[in-house]
Amino acid sequence: MFFAVIPAGGSGTRLWPLSRAGHPKFLHPLTGTDASLLQATVERVAPLASADRTMVVTGVAHVTAVARQLAGLPEENILVEPSPRDSCAAIALAAAVIAVREPDAVMGSFAADHLIVDPNRWVETVRQAIVGAEQGLLMTVGITPTRAETGYGYLQCGPLIDGGPLRRVEEFKEKPAADIAEAYVRSGRYLWNASMFVWRVDVFMAELARQQPELHAGVTAIAAAWNTPEREDVLGTVWPTLTKISVDYAVMEGAAEAGRVATVPGDFGWNDIGDFHTLGEVLPADSSGNVVLGGEGTEKPGALLWDTANLVVVPYSNRLVAALGVRDLIVVDTPDALMICPRDRAQDVKKLVDELKSRGEEGYV
Repeated sequence: MFFAVIPAGGSGTRLWPLSRAGHPKFLHPLTGTDASLLQATVERVAPLASADRTMVVTGVAHVTAVARQLAGLPEENILVEPSPRDSCAAIALAAAVIAVREPDAVMGSFAADHLIVDPNRWVETVRQAIVGAEQGLLMTVGITPTRAETGYGYLQCGPLIDGGPLRRVEEFKEKPAADIAEAYVRSGRYLWNASMFVWRVDVFMAELARQQPELHAGVTAIAAAWNTPEREDVLGTVWPTLTKISVDYAVMEGAAEAGRVATVPGDFGWNDIGDFHTLGEVLPADSSGNVVLGGEGTEKPGALLWDTANLVVVPYSNRLVAALGVRDLIVVDTPDALMICPRDRAQDVKKLVDELKSRGEEGYV
């Protein structure tokens, strides 16, 4: 009895001005196909969970767009959180609702905005994690590192469990400095933490009660009223009181210290599409390394490139974007904002969003 849960939140600030609070990156077709990241995620979990066992947790601002993109998903499987309370509240709400419906179920939590190159291998890896979850372990799907990445958290792995492929997780590590990341990768004992989780709902709820009793009590009360006329009243009263914290901090780090977390390594071409430089690395490029992302609803990309190399161009303004004799740039053109930066400064795009917020120009955010 497996349920797939897809948290769909966040605004993807490093993908500004394409990704906005009202239309975040998971709703955009950044997959190299017409499918949005969210639609691709639902399609990817289909071999593991039918539509009636697939749930999306999203915010009030996105529920209409989510429902429109996922017409095949039962309406009741879109769980709406009244306000952002970070990943623990969102995931715990889904776990509590599933626990009422199927107390012995296994659930997996998979972000709506990740890109997977080899979905079949991903499914095989998750099935291995399900085996560990059925044994009562809180499972993560760790990503086999391909480089010394400083932008990801890491899982410090212990010995194989019963000969493998499961490995005990000894500790969750924060994003490291470059030299530490290099040491992690050289050791062969560390995996990237992609925040993909698989567990029995009863095991997770018990661990939540141990470490976050107030949050446990809150989501349990909400779940108990979920299929009653009191749902909105209880949700509106209890939800704002829930601790705003990630599930990694709230549950998984402490569970790892107690020896209750294990991982299975995955090598299936994972990417979290964190910025435009990364997008340019994973999407098809021309012979000069230029990537042009077609605008939604357009028949062809509105870009004219001459003697350029390694550009990432996002022409979403219904006007032509032309470039001549430049290289290693990001150009994002939307109806109300144009953003240009070097590819090696892609991570800093978030600073522009922070500056707009500080100026009170929320309309651009």
